[in-house]
Amino acid sequence: MKKTRRQSLKPSTTANGAPDTVDNDDVSERIRNTLAAAIGEGALKPGTKILEEAIAEHFGVSRTVVRGALGVLESDHLLERKRNRGTFVAEPSIEQAKSLFEARRKLERLLLELVIMRATSEQLDALERLTDEEEHIHHHGDEKSKTVLSGKFHIVLAGLAGNPVLTEMLSKIVARLSLVMSLYEEDREDECGADHHRMIVAALKAKDLAKAQDLMDHHLADIEGRVRLTEGQGDRHTFLAVLENFS
Repeated sequence: MKKTRRQSLKPSTTANGAPDTVDNDDVSERIRNTLAAAIGEGALKPGTKILEEAIAEHFGVSRTVVRGALGVLESDHLLERKRNRGTFVAEPSIEQAKSLFEARRKLERLLLELVIMRATSEQLDALERLTDEEEHIHHHGDEKSKTVLSGKFHIVLAGLAGNPVLTEMLSKIVARLSLVMSLYEEDREDECGADHHRMIVAALKAKDLAKAQDLMDHHLADIEGRVRLTEGQGDRHTFLAVLENFS
């Protein structure tokens, strides 16, 4: 019986030359999640070069699979490819930063409207418990834990709106804003705190949309107030990151 073309194909190989027998879709997602988390938590700074060979070796897949995963992160604007130089963690421009902040303000106001319409009492109670966890972390945790939990509040809140498309949009905006904060943040003292979040939850429980939106506007303005959107500021943080790594 004649073999089909599919049967005659050879399996792809990993960076070490071994057959690539893992589920490529699954491992590609793991690569994306790993890099996105590292970027969001500040472990991979804007301008950092992405080492494809190291990723391929770590996950036991071919560089073709790695490039596919990196391509998705490029489309999400977390990475950028530079001709003849490779792939790097993205460095948002000042105009991009302004657009991201504006989009987040508009989107979070809309999400609050949907949350008041759709969220259950049990869901809001769970959100309030998250602010309790935030408060504990703020007093006893490290900076990494504070950053992760702070971002989680906004994503969980968005999820209560019952619109996965809007939740995904906010998740991507928040991820890109983590790069903006890395490049342009000047005042790191006032973290995205549980006190603001707690007041927002209280307004949601009271079905007071106007107050919830005002509180969110104030909260996001506080975050934006910690950045200085100048070219020099971005260059300064990039240079300081180099000094921290080599001293």
